Amino acid sequence: MRLVLPLHHDGDHPIFWNMKKIGFLSFGHWSDTPHSATRSASDVLLQSIDLAVAAEELGADGAYFRVHHFAQQLASPFPLLAAVGARTRRIEIGTGVIDMRYENPFYMAEDAGSADLIAGGRLQLGISRGSPEQVIEGWRHFGYAPAPGESDADMGRRHAEVFMEILKGEGFAQPNPRPMFPNPPGPLRIEPHSAGLRNRIWWGSASDATAAWAAKMGMNLQSSTLKADESGEPFHVQQARQIRAYRAAWAEAGHQRAPRVSVSRSIFALTNDRDRAYFGRGDSSDQIGVIDNMRAVFGRSYAAEPDALIDQLRADEAIAEADTLLLTVPNQLGVEYNTHVIESILTHVAPALDWR
Repeated sequence: MRLVLPLHHDGDHPIFWNMKKIGFLSFGHWSDTPHSATRSASDVLLQSIDLAVAAEELGADGAYFRVHHFAQQLASPFPLLAAVGARTRRIEIGTGVIDMRYENPFYMAEDAGSADLIAGGRLQLGISRGSPEQVIEGWRHFGYAPAPGESDADMGRRHAEVFMEILKGEGFAQPNPRPMFPNPPGPLRIEPHSAGLRNRIWWGSASDATAAWAAKMGMNLQSSTLKADESGEPFHVQQARQIRAYRAAWAEAGHQRAPRVSVSRSIFALTNDRDRAYFGRGDSSDQIGVIDNMRAVFGRSYAAEPDALIDQLRADEAIAEADTLLLTVPNQLGVEYNTHVIESILTHVAPALDWR
C-alpha cells in the first residue's frame, strides 16, 4: 500500500504527495559527432544496459526506453529489454512507448513473454498509437495499413486491443491433428506466456479521451511531457486533470486491481559546475506547438539548485497525482554523467518531497 500525505486542495480535488517509484527514460539518441558519448547504435545499446545496472545500484526503480523507427535512436526494444533483464535483478524495465502501428500483436506477444520471463516478471511495457515519425506512413513499410474507414491511430489502438487479448493467455488457435510435437488438449495460445504481464501494460496518452479509453481497456497510464491542449491551462494542471479522469474511468470500469500512473519530466539538480554548464540557462516554461495536426502543450523542464528545485516540483500537480516519475536523461552525455543526474535527484530532491 502506498503512503499518501495530504498537501493542499485545488478547489474540488485534494492533491497528494506520495512515495513514488522513480526511474529514468532514455530517448536513445546517437550521433557520430565529437561531443556525443554515443557515436553508434552499438554505443547506445551497450550504454543503455550499463545505465540500467547503475540505476539499480543507486536504488532507482525503473529503466525505460523510447522506441522510434527510421531514426538514429533506440528501436526494436525486446532484445534490449531482455539484455537488461539478464543483467539486473530488481529494477523495473519498460518502454515509453512502443508505436503499435508498427507491431504484429502476435509476434510482439511472443517477444514480450520471452523478455518478461528472462527478467523474472519485471517488464512494464508502455505502448501507444504512436507519434509523428521520421518518414511518411512508416508503418506501411512494416507491412501494415489501416482497414477501410480506419485511421492510422485507429489501427494502432486495434493492434493494442488484439495484443491485450492475446496476453490473457487463453487458447484460440486450432491445433494440427498431426503435429510435429504433442499438443495439450484444446485450442493453443501464444507461447511463451508470462502470467501477470497483461497487468503491466501502459498506454501512452496525450488526451483525456484516450486516457479514459486506456482505463476501460485495463491498461496503466503513461502521460508524457506533452498533451493535447484541451483547456489553455498550464501543462501540469491539464495533466493532473487527465490523470483524475483516467482514475474515474478506471473505477467506473470496475477493474479489480489498482492502476498505476507515470509522468515523465526533464529534471536536473544543479550541484556542480558541469550541471550548471549544461542546464543552468535560466527558467523554462511551457510551450505551445502543433504535433500531428493537434495543438499541444509541452511541459517545462526543471533545472535549479536543489532547494529551489524542490519548491518548483512541489507545485507540479501532475507529479503529485502520479505514483511513478520517469526522469528523461540526456543519454548522449554518457553513462557516468547520467548516473550522476539520477543520483542527484534520489539524494538531494526525492527525500525532501517524501518521494523516498
